[in-house]
Amino acid sequence: MGKLTKNQKLVLSKIEVGRMYTFKEASVVIKEITTTMFDASVDMDVRLGIDPRKANQMIRGVVSLPHGLGKRVRVLALVTPDQEGFARNAGADYVGLNEYIEKIKNGWTDVDVIIAHPSVMGRVGILGKILGPRGLMPNPKSGTVANDVSTAVKEVKQGKIDFRVDKGGIVHTSIGRISFTPEQICDNAKEFMATLLKVRPAVVRGIYIKSVYLSSTMSPSLRVDSKSVDGD
Repeated sequence: MGKLTKNQKLVLSKIEVGRMYTFKEASVVIKEITTTMFDASVDMDVRLGIDPRKANQMIRGVVSLPHGLGKRVRVLALVTPDQEGFARNAGADYVGLNEYIEKIKNGWTDVDVIIAHPSVMGRVGILGKILGPRGLMPNPKSGTVANDVSTAVKEVKQGKIDFRVDKGGIVHTSIGRISFTPEQICDNAKEFMATLLKVRPAVVRGIYIKSVYLSSTMSPSLRVDSKSVDGD
């Protein structure tokens, strides 16, 4: 292991080894230990006491963060011509159908979220092998297949995110930017945790939230006490 730089030593000096922080405390410290010259992403990793191989324990959901993500979310709306105006007015960056289906077939996936009207899913279904692995395939469970495309686009633009557990039983998500105030980071983190608790499968027994970590781009992680979601 190479020698730590002066900056790295300073960052580590601000972290109490073995300490479990409250959400409020971690939201303050994460800003103090982030030294990037850009507006770093603030991320959460939550290890769950579930078996993701079982269909009745597959965690997936959506949450609207009270302070948004702090970044531009590029949205593609796949709709019929009569719905294009509504999607554009709602803020969709790309709107259309056949031309975007062809672009995606040819490898274009330069978007963050794809929202589709149910009536076009028959044509969108052929893109599953391309969009699925990238987490871009429209899905009713995540709210990205919607009759009201206009509302769906607005919600995504305002900070609605889709999350799902990975094969290791961990949910990873971004909850904002380091330029947020500690209060904004804390609010978003607590809202995400509250939503995770709501989608707990009834079949899960024992410890559901095993561990929670807060980090930012290129920063060390802070362990957070999941019980502090109801307090400071």
